[in-house]
Amino acid sequence: MARLAKKLTPKITTTKHLSQRLQSAIQRSGLIREGDRMGVAVSGGADSVALLLLLVAAKKRLGITLCVLHFNHTLRGRAADADEKFVAALARKHKLPFYSATAAVRAIAKSDKTNLEATARRLRYDFFAQCASEHHLDKIAVAHTADDQAETVLAHILRGSGLTGLGGIHPQVEKIVRPLLSVSRVDLRLYLKAHRQTWREDATNRDTAKMRARIRKKLIPLLKKEFQPRIVEHLASLSSHARQDDALLHHLAQERLGASVEMIPGGARIRIADLLPPNDQETFAQIEGQFPEQAGLSGRLVRLIVTRVKNARVKVEKDKSAGGEFSALHVRQVLELARHGKAGSSLPLPGNLEVRRHRKALVFCTKESTAPSGHDYEYKIDSLADADIVRVPELGCVFRFTVIDWHPQRGETRLSGEVLDGARLNFPLTLRSWRHGDRFCAIGHTKPEKLKRLFNEKGIDRWQRVGWPVVVSGKSGDDLAWSRSFGASAKFAAHDGTKTGIVIVEEKLL
Repeated sequence: MARLAKKLTPKITTTKHLSQRLQSAIQRSGLIREGDRMGVAVSGGADSVALLLLLVAAKKRLGITLCVLHFNHTLRGRAADADEKFVAALARKHKLPFYSATAAVRAIAKSDKTNLEATARRLRYDFFAQCASEHHLDKIAVAHTADDQAETVLAHILRGSGLTGLGGIHPQVEKIVRPLLSVSRVDLRLYLKAHRQTWREDATNRDTAKMRARIRKKLIPLLKKEFQPRIVEHLASLSSHARQDDALLHHLAQERLGASVEMIPGGARIRIADLLPPNDQETFAQIEGQFPEQAGLSGRLVRLIVTRVKNARVKVEKDKSAGGEFSALHVRQVLELARHGKAGSSLPLPGNLEVRRHRKALVFCTKESTAPSGHDYEYKIDSLADADIVRVPELGCVFRFTVIDWHPQRGETRLSGEVLDGARLNFPLTLRSWRHGDRFCAIGHTKPEKLKRLFNEKGIDRWQRVGWPVVVSGKSGDDLAWSRSFGASAKFAAHDGTKTGIVIVEEKLL
C-alpha cells in the first residue's frame, strides 16, 4: 500500500499544481469573473474533458455557474454519436445543463463550395453564439492548449504569415475564452488519469495527410529533440509578444481605415495615395527599408479592408461562408498591384474576392460585384421654403437646399463653393442619380459636355459614379443645374445680377 501511495504522489502533486496554475492564469488574465454564466465547449476529447473537470472543481471558488455545450459535426458517423452520448453523460454526472446541436457539415461545405474544416468551425461557433444568446451566457470556454498554440503559430509561419498570424490563438475573442493556453496536453492527461476520468479519442487527429497532424506528430517532436526542448513554451511566448505589437498596429490602421476607405456597393475603395507610404514609385524593398512603419501600416490596412468586405458579404449572404485564408503573400501582391499595376488590372483573392485597380485607386469587392450595381433614385422638389432637406437613403446622404439673399449673404458660399441663381431655375427641381448621356456645362465652359467625360477628366472612377447626384431644372429631366463636385452649371450659376441664391450642401445621413 505504501508503495502504491508513493507512486501516486507525483500525480497528485501534478494535479494540485495544474489546478493552481489554471486558477492563477484565469485571475491574471481576467478571462472569467465572479458571477459569470459559462458554457463549456466539450467535444469529448481529453483537453475539453479536463477543462470541464477543472472548472467544475473551481466553480464555487470562482463564483460561476456552468453548462455543457456539444456540437455534433456528423463527420465520423457512429463515433460522433458516441461522443455526444459520452458528453451528455458527463454533464449528467456533474448535474450540469447540457445543450447540443447536430449539422451535416460535409453536405453544407459541398453545397457552399467551402473548405470542410472552415465550415465545421463556422457552424460550431455559430452554435456557441446561439447558446450564449438563448441561455444568457457571459462566456464560453474552449479547450485550446499550449500545444494548440504552438501548432497554430508553426502552421501560420509555414503558410507565410505576417505579425497577425504569429499572434496565433487569442485568449479571448468576444465571449469565447481559452483558459488552457498556458497548459500542455501532457499535463491535462495526467490530471485526467489522476482523477480516473476517461475521454474519447478522435482518430482523424492522427491522420498525417493533414498538415496540422504532421506538425503535431512529426515537426514538433523533431524540434523538441533536435533543436529546442522548450519549443512549445517559446512559441507561446512569441505569440504573446506578437499579439501586443499587433494590437498597436491594428489601432493605428483602424484610424487610417476610417479616414481613407470608402465603402461602395459590393465592396470598398481606397486611393492609392492613402494606401502607400511616400515615394510609392520606389521598389517595395526600398520602401520597407526607408519607411518600415508606414509599409507595415499599408499591409495592415489591406487586411482590414479585406476583412470588412468579407464581413459585409457574410452579413448579406447569411448562409454562406466568406472562407479562404488571406496570407502575407496576398498582402504583398495587393501592394504590388497598387504600386505597379496598370489601370483595369485585377488580382483574385481568397474567399471569392477580387481587388481591381481603377486609375489612382484600388477597389476590393466580391467577384459577383465586379460590375457596379445601380443605385438609381429620383426625388421631386416642387418648391423651396427658406430651407428644405431631401433625404437620399440610397447614398446615405442628406441634401440641404438653403435659400439666401445673394448680396448680403455671400459668406454662405463657403459651404458649397457654388450658388445657384434662384430666378433661373424652373420648378419642379429633380434630385436624381446621373444617367448615361447626361450633359453638364461647367463654369468657365461655353457649351455642355457629357458628364461621363468630365468624370474621366477628374479621375472619378466607375465605382465612385454609382448613384452620383445631380439636380435637374424643370420638367424636361435633362437640364442639369448642379452636380456633386462640379457645383452649379454655368447656365444656372449665381452672377452679379442675382438677388436670390440657392446653396446645396451634401451631408452624411446620421
